[in-house]
Amino acid sequence: MPAIHQTHLAAEISTQPADWRRILDRVGEAQSVLPHPGQSIAVVGCGTSLYMAQAYAALREGAGHGRTEAHAASEFPTLRDYDHVVAISRSGTTTEVIELLEWLRDRDQTTTSIVATAGTPIPSLTTHQLLLSEVDEQSVVQTRFATTALALLRATLGEDLHAAIADAEGVLAEDSSTALAGVVDAEQLTFVGRGWTVGLANEAALKLRESAQFWTEAYPAMEYRHGPISIATTGRATWAFGEVPPGLAEEVTATGAHFEHRDIDPLADLVRLHRLCLAKAEQAGVDPDRPRHLARSIILT
Repeated sequence: MPAIHQTHLAAEISTQPADWRRILDRVGEAQSVLPHPGQSIAVVGCGTSLYMAQAYAALREGAGHGRTEAHAASEFPTLRDYDHVVAISRSGTTTEVIELLEWLRDRDQTTTSIVATAGTPIPSLTTHQLLLSEVDEQSVVQTRFATTALALLRATLGEDLHAAIADAEGVLAEDSSTALAGVVDAEQLTFVGRGWTVGLANEAALKLRESAQFWTEAYPAMEYRHGPISIATTGRATWAFGEVPPGLAEEVTATGAHFEHRDIDPLADLVRLHRLCLAKAEQAGVDPDRPRHLARSIILT
């Protein structure tokens, strides 16, 4: 296995704050191809792209920009009407997204694609295209494309990302002894979030499974008490992104589990989780650039 610091994943994790800063120059371009405020929209993707769609959907609707739903491309509600559909796919080759966009094209649906790889099928199927080739990746495990796409989408909603960028820079500069204290030796992690950070919790759990073959789960924070908290115990940890429901931290620590939460931008906290992925992969003796049973793009035959 290559040294962890030499992997594609480690290199791509390290560029994220700079990637977010540069992408702010493209806010106007993105706004010109994305749905207008007030439109009813759906955002679709698979895997990591679905979880970024979940986060964006909650943020857009919460900001008053119109009804916004997130769906797995394979589970798109074909009986619903939308003004605009946004499809996210790093590779531009995801089978389920292609099939959905072909179906939507036949129905004259307005669409926008957000992809990283130029010359791929998905952009050719959409009304508008947003190519983020500057954050394309060699690693199978997505990090910087997903977070940069979400940073850009947040900025198009009027959010100021400078604090998030500063938080991410701090997370990457921090010594691992403090950045990962309480979680690096946990035998199991559960991630929770509220609103837009439910998508981040889902993504965090996926990242550790992919990169380190590590047991993780993810839930909306208020739902965590309704059963899943039963797996919390000594040696395990629960990590919350963003707002923490009153009393949850105390309930988790009462089980003997560690409760992890930082009052920083949740997207920056996801970068801290990326650091944990590298540490857990090293502990497990696995190559994070070669996740088990996965390829960079899932193409069904």
